[in-house]
Amino acid sequence: MTTRYAALLRGINVGGRRKVPMAALREVLAALGHTGVGTYLQSGNAVFSSASTDERAIAADLEKAIEDRFGFDVGCLVRSGDYLRAVIDSCPFPAGSLEGKQLHVTFLSESVAPARLAPVDPQAFLPEEFRLGDRVLYLYLPEGMGRSKLAEALAKPSLFKGVTATSRNWNTVVRLAELTDAG
Repeated sequence: MTTRYAALLRGINVGGRRKVPMAALREVLAALGHTGVGTYLQSGNAVFSSASTDERAIAADLEKAIEDRFGFDVGCLVRSGDYLRAVIDSCPFPAGSLEGKQLHVTFLSESVAPARLAPVDPQAFLPEEFRLGDRVLYLYLPEGMGRSKLAEALAKPSLFKGVTATSRNWNTVVRLAELTDAG
């Protein structure tokens, strides 16, 4: 029995730095024994099947393989298709009535307590909003992430110290869930 997963790589292929070609990422995943490997976009999204049920171990193996092949460290999160569908189903914002660029999900390597986000005053950023979910932070950003003051405030390293975090827009989250179904 295998499980379909999505791998979310943090901070690759941005501004010409930390380049990981998607063909090479597919090769790395296949060399690790995963099957049905595919990639989505150029920003570090992959889908695959694995007999392993240990997401953390899969992510650690992928991080090591990427470092061995490309010579730099890349944070990786691995999430099952079931988890991605639960993230979609639990969205606290009206996803169906928003553009994909207005809604983002920041995936976290572990659960964080709401108190960790206390330094960010939600009222100061309205109409932008955030909600904490199961190892995710949902972001409603009406003007997109590029100019968002809320996204900037939430990106402070002190808020998520020791936690790997990587964001995807809503369209990408939905597509990755679909691709994990298509296995």
